[in-house]
Amino acid sequence: MKRAGLFGVPRLGPWSWQAFLLGLAVVAVSAVIQGLCVLLGAKLYFAAFLPGLFGLALMTGAPAAAFAALLTVPLVWWAFIPPFFEFNALTSAHADSINLFCLLAVLLIGLADLCRATVTMVRNGGLKPSGESAATNPQ
Repeated sequence: MKRAGLFGVPRLGPWSWQAFLLGLAVVAVSAVIQGLCVLLGAKLYFAAFLPGLFGLALMTGAPAAAFAALLTVPLVWWAFIPPFFEFNALTSAHADSINLFCLLAVLLIGLADLCRATVTMVRNGGLKPSGESAATNPQ
């Protein structure tokens, strides 16, 4: 496990088994939180999974976060979309919820990947001057 250098966030290799295990743990913790939200009456099926997915993508990278997102869809379909704990045909509203989650997951994973690249660039000393500035015109 490496330190990112910015805020001391631990970083794992994108394809390491620890990253995928952490992805599984994040999905499990998010499912427990989502279950508590459902008990309190919330009908937002993927609400607890999105922040965990973003944090996971920041710490581990895109592959483990994509694995967690793909694992989340059947889990929510089975456990949180009525009738609970069985797979049934999706209504158009439920299919729209899944499509919106997939869109948000792709955007969040992409944003987290850009943040990881920025942290790596800052840790390595930032951008190096190329000699010529784009703002100057040599004519």
